[in-house]
Amino acid sequence: MNGINILYAVILLGGLAVVFGLILAVAAKVFEVQVDPRLPEIQAALAGANCGGCGYPGCAGCAEAILAGKAPVSACAPAGAEGAAKIAAIMGMEAPSGEKMVAHVLCNGGTNAVKNFEYRGVTDCLAATKVCGGDASACRYGCLGFGSCVAACKFDAIHIGENGVAVVDKEKCTNCGACREACPRKLIVEVPYSKKVVVNCSNKDRGPAVTKVCANSCIACGMCERTCKFDAIHVVNNVAVIDYTKCRNCTMCAKACPRNAIEPIPTAEEKEKFKAAQKAAAERKAAAAKAAAEKAAAEKAETPKAE
Repeated sequence: MNGINILYAVILLGGLAVVFGLILAVAAKVFEVQVDPRLPEIQAALAGANCGGCGYPGCAGCAEAILAGKAPVSACAPAGAEGAAKIAAIMGMEAPSGEKMVAHVLCNGGTNAVKNFEYRGVTDCLAATKVCGGDASACRYGCLGFGSCVAACKFDAIHIGENGVAVVDKEKCTNCGACREACPRKLIVEVPYSKKVVVNCSNKDRGPAVTKVCANSCIACGMCERTCKFDAIHVVNNVAVIDYTKCRNCTMCAKACPRNAIEPIPTAEEKEKFKAAQKAAAERKAAAAKAAAEKAAAEKAETPKAE
């Protein structure tokens, strides 16, 4: 008798399972949400890092935004130009063109900057800014060096250098923007990958105040601006700023900088050669001006006076 009851129970449960399965199958068809077949293809073309650099919640959110036309096909910086080209093909669009951009830290102070006090606390830049107004370093514009940007980067592309300042590895950087968001002082900007000339300072104070807080700071002397033949660098708000649409990578501004605030930092020999060349050019200019003045004076003396 017990065996028959168990058999009936099994049959009943099996029947219920079949019925409920059919109900769920019908419901799945009736309430099915149509998914654009391009969505998984777009998501597959993304980097898959879920870094949030695009401004959307993960790669799935970025793919949905691209498909909806709310984000460009190049929204995923880590995917690079190749990923953008794949997405453009999926969307039936023309692949975007443009130079690869990478992150750069506008500071080279670190151990060269004056310290007001030694910070001992949570190893985090934002936390350090909350202690005594964030004035552990006398330069209120400089890199704090506690690695919040390093922790934010998912590509191992930024590290704290020997001088205590964050340094970007251009080869690994995908320009996802995570380090820029993590920096409480907003010292990290994007620059063209092909450009080797960069300014390593963001201090906007005037020269005398700047020299007191950092040995590597820009003092807004304008030497770089006067030296550049392409009008590619100007002093804006007391700090040098490069216009990369005009920059030719000649590095003359770096050689002219008396504070080594512009990379590539020249050697002592390069500095001396530059100074010698500048002096020779100035002498030639002065000699030409003198010769022109003498010629004008001679021509004036030879001209007969009007009667």
